[in-house]
Amino acid sequence: MSMIPNVPHPGALVSKKKKAFLNQAAPLGYVAGVGRGATGFTTRSDIGPARDPSDVPDDRHAPPKKFAKKKNEEEEEEEEDLNDSNYDEFSGYGGSLFSKDPYDKDDEEADAIYDAIDTRMDEKRKAYREAKQRKELEKFRKTNPKIQTQFSDLKRSLAVLSEDDWLKIPDVGDSRNKKQRNPRADKFTPLPDSILAHKASLANNESVTIDPRTGLATPMSSGIESGIATSTNLDLRKIGQARNTLMDIKLNQVSDSVSGQTVVDPKGYLTNLQSLIQIGADIDDVKKARLLLKSVRETNPNHPPAWIASARLEEVTGKLQTARTLIEEGCEMCPTSEDVWLESARLQPPNNAKIVIATAARRLPNSVRIWMKAAELEKDNPKAQKKIFRKALEHVPNSVKLWKAAVELEEPEDARILLARAVECCPTSVELWLALAKLEEYEEARKVLNKAREKVPTDRQIWITAAKLEEAHSNYRMVNIIIDRAIKSLSNSGEINREHWLKDAIDAEKAGSKRTCKAIIRAVISHGIEDEDKKHTWIEDADNFAEEKAFECARAVYEIAIETFPTKKSVWLRAASFEKAHGTLETFEKILNDAVSKCPKTEVLWLMLAKSKWLANDVAAARQTLSDAWKANPNSEEIWLAAVKLESENAEYDRARKLLLKARASAPTARVFMKSAKLEWALGSIQEAKALLEEGVKTYVKFPKLWMMMGQIAEEQKLVSEARKAYKTGLEHNPKSIPLWILWSRLEENTGAVIKARSVMDQARLKNPQNDLIWLEAVRIERRHSSREISMNLIAKALQECPTSGKLWAEAIFMEYRPQRKSRMVDALKKCEHDPHALLACSKFFWSVSKLTKVREWFEKTIKIDSDLGDVWAYYYKFELINGTPEQQNAIKKRCFDAEPRHGEEWCKVSKDIRNWKLKTDEILSLVAHNLSIPE
Repeated sequence: MSMIPNVPHPGALVSKKKKAFLNQAAPLGYVAGVGRGATGFTTRSDIGPARDPSDVPDDRHAPPKKFAKKKNEEEEEEEEDLNDSNYDEFSGYGGSLFSKDPYDKDDEEADAIYDAIDTRMDEKRKAYREAKQRKELEKFRKTNPKIQTQFSDLKRSLAVLSEDDWLKIPDVGDSRNKKQRNPRADKFTPLPDSILAHKASLANNESVTIDPRTGLATPMSSGIESGIATSTNLDLRKIGQARNTLMDIKLNQVSDSVSGQTVVDPKGYLTNLQSLIQIGADIDDVKKARLLLKSVRETNPNHPPAWIASARLEEVTGKLQTARTLIEEGCEMCPTSEDVWLESARLQPPNNAKIVIATAARRLPNSVRIWMKAAELEKDNPKAQKKIFRKALEHVPNSVKLWKAAVELEEPEDARILLARAVECCPTSVELWLALAKLEEYEEARKVLNKAREKVPTDRQIWITAAKLEEAHSNYRMVNIIIDRAIKSLSNSGEINREHWLKDAIDAEKAGSKRTCKAIIRAVISHGIEDEDKKHTWIEDADNFAEEKAFECARAVYEIAIETFPTKKSVWLRAASFEKAHGTLETFEKILNDAVSKCPKTEVLWLMLAKSKWLANDVAAARQTLSDAWKANPNSEEIWLAAVKLESENAEYDRARKLLLKARASAPTARVFMKSAKLEWALGSIQEAKALLEEGVKTYVKFPKLWMMMGQIAEEQKLVSEARKAYKTGLEHNPKSIPLWILWSRLEENTGAVIKARSVMDQARLKNPQNDLIWLEAVRIERRHSSREISMNLIAKALQECPTSGKLWAEAIFMEYRPQRKSRMVDALKKCEHDPHALLACSKFFWSVSKLTKVREWFEKTIKIDSDLGDVWAYYYKFELINGTPEQQNAIKKRCFDAEPRHGEEWCKVSKDIRNWKLKTDEILSLVAHNLSIPE
């Protein structure tokens, strides 16, 4: 045997790519990649006796026959099905634990119950599941629309195309042919210099012709060989001729490529190209537009828009003379189109424009626009204008536009004569009738309006004008009669539109016809409104009128509402608020007097009337009002306290004490005890105040303000243990009172027990979870006595628990460094964009970066949302003191006095101070603004 291996030929190794072992069976127990650490996957049926996939199977080492026979017998006895269908999650391959038990009626009943429960649960979720599927399907269709849905509107527009439009659509060719779908521009390759430099020339009798179909040179010689031989001997002159001929062929082919429509001008191509270089537009776009418009003109020369568009294109490109020439040609081709004549007049100089318009007027004597243009060209010559309008009215006597323009140029007397003729020619024009009525005397105007009603019986403006005419001549009785007749007449023809009539009422008020506007309101306010919706709808109408500054209309609505609902407290309150804001003191008190006579049991109306008397410095009238209120509402807490406030504000302290004593005897309440103690505290009678508080907490233990006052009086007397006891005892009975927790914490903090203060806040959070005021106080304690990191962590936890708290976000904004405040402010507005504290923080932020205009805008936004927040007024007033004018400062102070704010952290620090108990709103505003610091 030879020892030389059987080596294949090298060529065979290169050409034979298939490996020899690919067709062979794998060795027994082979797992691909096992040498590299890979393992084969196994299924549950392969597990059996646990084995590693790389192990060699046991059948290679078969046991002795006697052991194998015994083993087979055991397997036959305990044969086990290892299929996946026999596998149970809980009991393995043995099947269910109860698979061998009989399936009786109890099992069947249990299965039926479970099936019924599953069916019921599926039905309950069906609506939600189907809604979710529909929503997902709609969202998918919006984000992934089909092509047919995207172009559905364009498909519908194809229905209106005419047959000619369909025939004008060019063929797209074979869409499968890539060259036709994406045509490429022709490329012309110049001949090489070797041919041009060839010294040989053709014989004198030889000529070269150009095949018009192909553009190839065909020498007049016999045979293909001679043609090839002579084509290389072309001289320079004949090559030039061939090139020109070939270019003419190409241009002709392109110019007639779309059903005979010329799209390329071969003669003026280079000239037009040179002119386009001077303009700033895209040369290609302008060129395409010019060619398309030329095609349209040649296809349909009687189409006016084509001539107008062509002229405007030339005007834009700077070729004004070309534009004039085109539009003149258009006037010849479309002599009945007023648009073409007007465009021609626009492009001409003034003198030429007059000539063009004169020609147009002869061609189109019934065109109103041409006559108006002629008058416009004579705007410097009123006499000529009048002549033009009179000439126009001879041809077009029924044009309202011409009559109105002619009347505007005339004097009143001549205008009246013209209008008399105008209403004869245009009897349906309401404007002309009304204009004539305005120029006539009273009696003649009434006759004119009567004629107008006969000619135009369905127009409401004629009736309204007649009512205004009667009001202007003090014939007030006829105003309501005319409006009622109008409603009755127009109702028969179905012409009543409530919104339009209300708008007419606003216009009438703005024109000074107040009685007419009230008559309109009274006539139509109930039209189309159900009885149960009247109150709500009328209040809404009054608010809309107030926004439109139509105060008489709003007042008329409230009068009707009061007549319809005389015992409704809400209607009286809205009407009183309206009079307070937009009326006078007399009208305000008049409506309150009417209100208390109709609703004597409504305490707030009595209090508003008494306060109005007191603010007018009529103390006796205020006392009498409260006395009458007490008779109508005996033992009313609000009236008792109002009387006490009136006496204390006027330094009648003995009378106030007597009133409180009577109130405690006849109508004792927690507020009465609190006001009694506060009066004694303010007057310096501390012991009497404490005695009253101790008496009050015995009966009203659940009223936290009594405990708060006890603690504050003790703090003022430096009795820390007594104050702590008051707060602690009060919290035992009122664990939900946040101000009590905060007062106790601040007491501990002021005494130096910061740890105790933190402990109090922790207890408060346990008793009142998710309370932003408690979190805010805890954060401020850490800011005052700890590091910035701790306070930042605490504010983050607070915002997690109270994510919509404007107070916490306002604190968080100014806890950040200046570069991060803006992003923090954006986060705050996302979470609570309508919270006044967050908006106030935004205003302070813009103030800190000196954006003064934005500061005022954000202050106004905050006031609009909550005018009862005194801190906003104080900061706004402080801002105007620094950056505003005296007028702006006084305006803010007056608005604050009218709003009478009662809340706000900085505001309450001053207003709740017992030393400031007699200060008025404007005085509190000045004091709070003085104590504020400028945001940094």
